[in-house]
Amino acid sequence: MKKSFEGAIKLLAVAAAITASAAVSAQTAGTWSAKVGVNKITPKVDSGDMSAPALPGTKADVGSDTEPVLVGTYMITDNVSAELDLGAPYKHDLVGAGAISGTGRLGTAKVLPPTILAQYRFLAPTATFRPYVGVGLTYAYFTDETGSGAMTALTNTGSSTPTTFKLDNAFGVTTQLGVTYAINEKWFADVAVTKTYLKTTAHFSTGQTQDIKLDPVAVSAGIGYHF
Repeated sequence: MKKSFEGAIKLLAVAAAITASAAVSAQTAGTWSAKVGVNKITPKVDSGDMSAPALPGTKADVGSDTEPVLVGTYMITDNVSAELDLGAPYKHDLVGAGAISGTGRLGTAKVLPPTILAQYRFLAPTATFRPYVGVGLTYAYFTDETGSGAMTALTNTGSSTPTTFKLDNAFGVTTQLGVTYAINEKWFADVAVTKTYLKTTAHFSTGQTQDIKLDPVAVSAGIGYHF
């Protein structure tokens, strides 16, 4: 009887230790997590007109791109967290719109958009599904802007000198909605949607400029690990 009682006590102690370990390894204050996945950025473009000399209504649109993403998260409290999103540069096509719709690809540009977010995570740290909301800042760093022959034909008609352009780097406010699914006490799956309010200006070598509101929507999915 005594041995049975002692065995039961030991089992309870082991169960308590396992429970405590699971709680610590979940999304609790002071813990870190890392996630790898893919992220698709789709700009929701509202383009201004290219400045003169240009055909009235000369506008631009921007294509989407999908790249790998790496996300690190630190739990400040059981419900409040800070997140940093990093990844490879995204390559976007610039195409004609408005009065020049149908002219095809005018150029390409790469952008590196590191993002930092403050988040609120609902429900208990050990919940299987845990929705969250976030708000933060994105810095859009544009590089490798390259114009096409179509761009030169539109902006520098009759010239053999290719038109080049540069996009202004810019900060934008980002909002986020997501949910994590606990696969076990260490591993989790995550899906998130972000909206960034971002504007830039294109400066062409011909002296023309064009204001472009990009306002991209991004959808990411990945697998993460709690430390």
